[in-house]
Amino acid sequence: MRRKTPAGEWSDAPLEGFLKIPALAEPEAFLDYRRKQAPLFFFEPEGTGDGSAVFTEWDTRGGSPIALVERLAKGNIRYFEKVDAAAGFPPDWHRNPFSGDCAPADLHWSEIGDFKFGDIKVIWEPNRFGFAYALVRAYWRTGDERYSEMFWQLVEDWRNKNAPQSGVNWKCGQEITFRLMAWLFGLYGFLESPATTAERVAFLAQMLAVSGKRIEANLDYAMRQCNNHGISEGVGLWTIGLMFPEFHQSAKWTELGRQVLEQLGRNLIYDDGSFAQHSVNYHRVMLHDFLWAIRLGDIHGRPLSGALRERVAMACSWLYQIQDDTSGRVPNYGHNDGALTLPLNNCDYRDFRPVLQTVHYLCTGTRCFPPGPWDEDLLWLFGPEALESTDAHQERTSLKADQGGYYTLRSTDGVALVRCATYKHRPAQADMLHVDLWWRGQNVALDAGTYSYNAPAPWNNSLAHTAYHNTVTVDGLDQMERVGKFLWLPWVEGKVTRFENSAEERLTHWEGEHDGYRRLKNPVSHRRAILKLPGEHWVVIDQLKSTGRHNYRLHWLLMDVPYEWDERGGLLALKTEAGPFFVQVGVSAGGRGASLVRADPSSARGWHSPYYYYREPALSLAVSAEKGSCCFWSVFAPEADVSLDSIRRYQEVDKVFKRFSSS
Repeated sequence: MRRKTPAGEWSDAPLEGFLKIPALAEPEAFLDYRRKQAPLFFFEPEGTGDGSAVFTEWDTRGGSPIALVERLAKGNIRYFEKVDAAAGFPPDWHRNPFSGDCAPADLHWSEIGDFKFGDIKVIWEPNRFGFAYALVRAYWRTGDERYSEMFWQLVEDWRNKNAPQSGVNWKCGQEITFRLMAWLFGLYGFLESPATTAERVAFLAQMLAVSGKRIEANLDYAMRQCNNHGISEGVGLWTIGLMFPEFHQSAKWTELGRQVLEQLGRNLIYDDGSFAQHSVNYHRVMLHDFLWAIRLGDIHGRPLSGALRERVAMACSWLYQIQDDTSGRVPNYGHNDGALTLPLNNCDYRDFRPVLQTVHYLCTGTRCFPPGPWDEDLLWLFGPEALESTDAHQERTSLKADQGGYYTLRSTDGVALVRCATYKHRPAQADMLHVDLWWRGQNVALDAGTYSYNAPAPWNNSLAHTAYHNTVTVDGLDQMERVGKFLWLPWVEGKVTRFENSAEERLTHWEGEHDGYRRLKNPVSHRRAILKLPGEHWVVIDQLKSTGRHNYRLHWLLMDVPYEWDERGGLLALKTEAGPFFVQVGVSAGGRGASLVRADPSSARGWHSPYYYYREPALSLAVSAEKGSCCFWSVFAPEADVSLDSIRRYQEVDKVFKRFSSS
């Protein structure tokens, strides 16, 4: 890599070396070309103020990019869409402001380790230039030239502090892609501003060309990851190739980008619409990548294939089906590193309506939600006419996604998501049979998230372990062995044995099992049954079987609200904003009773990380037993009578309990 991408100065890679017509390298000539002959982008640079009426409507409903960029001007940068830090303006591009860790700026990127300087993602976050989107959005609302000047000051400072191929910010091709996408958005968003001088446009074009060369040099590595890295880097090459036809490499990069996008779309989006990376947030990153690439290809008369569009449409439908109706949120399932590729609206990071609205429009020409602040993405990527499109609302039904291993059981006011898969691609977390439960827009039983990939214990990606998920742990062990920071072996295999609905879906019955603990000296089988009953009652029954004695622990992570706890009866009464909700747990003879912990100060138990590098308290409910075989039961309902005797009046529940507890 040091031979293929030698470190040097910007003067070692002049713009004229990348151009088909070297005379265009003269700044005034280049700016004139970009203004008169450059390819079209998602929006016209002279369209500033076109959306003023809807901007006002969206901003009055909560949030505004103006507030974000005013804090940015004072040196306060928002990390991972949640946590602010006094990073300076411009920031130190190589420093983690939370820990003080600094990465070297003078080493070739290949000589810098991923985990030698704390959490590298914190350093990378401002280098993605996500604030460029907020600056453009604020500028088009106000016409304030300060915002354009801020963008160019940040670009200039980044250039001065990040010599080509030196430092941590050249290390990852996906990070480079996200940065060049933001730079391009800023270039077009500010193209008619007085701050956009010929010299600035010329050196940004040079920076983009060097970025394209760096992505191409190590593309094979990204492809081998079989995840978003390859997709994103394909987007980077596709974008530069289409948007800068004046570059020598434009045709090559365009075709290479196309090949990567077509191949990975075919291989990594499964036939049921789920995605190979086993993460809901990475699913959104994938959709944003393809949304950008497909739309850009359409604008340029270079459409990507119909087969790819069908895959993306299936991925959109899958995400829609696991979404909560009321809040727009989805389960915090799988790795969640805070990535938001296209921050083009005022919605919270956890609200997935913006990406679903936009991808649905891309695929069908209609919207899946009524008008709202999640429509701003449509305006930027498709123009004002998209805001007049039809609202073609789709019903959500129980999902059966066998290839990815995702299943939902829906009621009038709630939904349960359960995970049971046989992996085709590397698993992210040891969480088989994990259950998320939503009721009236609230995530009652939730996934803990990620927090950080590399932080001091106990926060060193610990939430990926089985013990922090809503499932059963055996002997304190994970369902798989953790043999690397992001590698589990052997891959656990799940199997669904039943999924059926009664008439009018009054009762839904799901059963599944996994083999993760069959590797033990005295193997253990774990089978879980989930039953959705009338009246928003949910019953979960777990069977653990072995010829040897084991310690079994059932765990539920629950929303942090005022509560009343009956330890003796294992009954937890949650006082939610939508009304009371009750959880009761129990275990067959030989159990040790239940325990409840909130925000344990010495471990990761009782914590929830809805955003990367941010955590908040949650309620951790656990019940244990030490036996050869045992049966746990859990009941969730908005009514206080959630005892086992109460729910066994349902014949189906009684049958399952007898079968699980007697065999």
